[in-house]
Amino acid sequence: MIRVLLDTNIIIDFLTDRQPFSFHATDIFKQARNKSIELCTSSHSFATTHYVMKKLLPEKVLRANLIKLNEHIQILPVTEKEIQHALSSNYSEFEDAVQVFTALNGQIDYLITRNIKDFKLSPIPALTADQFLQRNHHSSK
Repeated sequence: MIRVLLDTNIIIDFLTDRQPFSFHATDIFKQARNKSIELCTSSHSFATTHYVMKKLLPEKVLRANLIKLNEHIQILPVTEKEIQHALSSNYSEFEDAVQVFTALNGQIDYLITRNIKDFKLSPIPALTADQFLQRNHHSSK
């Protein structure tokens, strides 16, 4: 099964129905429900999602949404190992490096983000949600 790591922006697109991006994010979650892919995210992204969305939703509603999200996505830990690798890496953005090293340790096949340029050094292919859906559609035929 294909394992993908969703970047924070993809999760927020999905949860907030942020147009036009939520269309493809929703399709990715549909594929996961159909068991054709396995969704993962970093513990850092999960916490950041809460931080960003607490400005948009009451805490009780937000937590209920995150509990439901957690039923469909595996949360990969960010440990000292990932932090050390990120700190000593050549990535200009520390957060992006944390995502890459979390994905590497989580045996991820694709990193899905709206900011693929931030992951040009990544040994794991970084794709937009649309690019991933096009690629996965062709490979599943």
